[in-house]
Amino acid sequence: MRSGTRARPNRYGGIGWSFGPVGTWRPGPQKRGMKADLTPRRLFLWAAALLAIGVVTSGCGGGADTQAAGKTDPQLVSYSSSFLSFSHPASWKEYPFRWAGELHFRPMVYLSTQPVHDPCSTTGNTTSCRFPVGRLQPGGVLVTWNASNPPAMGLGPGLPITVDGREARRTDANGGICHSIGADRTVDVLIQTRPLPSPLTEMTACLRGPGLAQEEKSLDALLASTKLASQ
Repeated sequence: MRSGTRARPNRYGGIGWSFGPVGTWRPGPQKRGMKADLTPRRLFLWAAALLAIGVVTSGCGGGADTQAAGKTDPQLVSYSSSFLSFSHPASWKEYPFRWAGELHFRPMVYLSTQPVHDPCSTTGNTTSCRFPVGRLQPGGVLVTWNASNPPAMGLGPGLPITVDGREARRTDANGGICHSIGADRTVDVLIQTRPLPSPLTEMTACLRGPGLAQEEKSLDALLASTKLASQ
């Protein structure tokens, strides 16, 4: 008999312990582990764990769905002039270029997510032009469309593409020329609109994150929608 534990007669006249009946041992497989796993306390713990996993999974799925729903394509608007037309996100505002003087290139239109300024200045007989944005804000975009005045002999290096069925070359660079205004990426496209030698139409896009993937997707859609007149 164990010290400090009171024994009492059981229904069969033998001795039983106050914490429960004592079973008779029989040879055979031992099921102690299985029996312990089925105790009410363990069942409760397993149920609580499964419920917690379900809540976490549901929360993660809901977050992913919310993020996916938030990444919708931007609203598009159309731009058209005597030189070209295309569709672009409404947040990329149009700024047609106006300049009375003579330049070695002909700016046609700017698109920007922020206000632009006059890119050209004249000192004496010299006129110099820069980007119409001093520095891109986070998530900012600047797109410039220009036509070169001197006839070009070729399109130069770059990935061969077509814009409105015209032969073109595209170059993508991290930083690039747009790095001077804080951009993370520069995309430059030269388009042949007439048989060479002839002026080329050039599109330069300055993109700054966050949101570079969506910006590039919108730029690709802009190029796909572009229609050009012969320059």
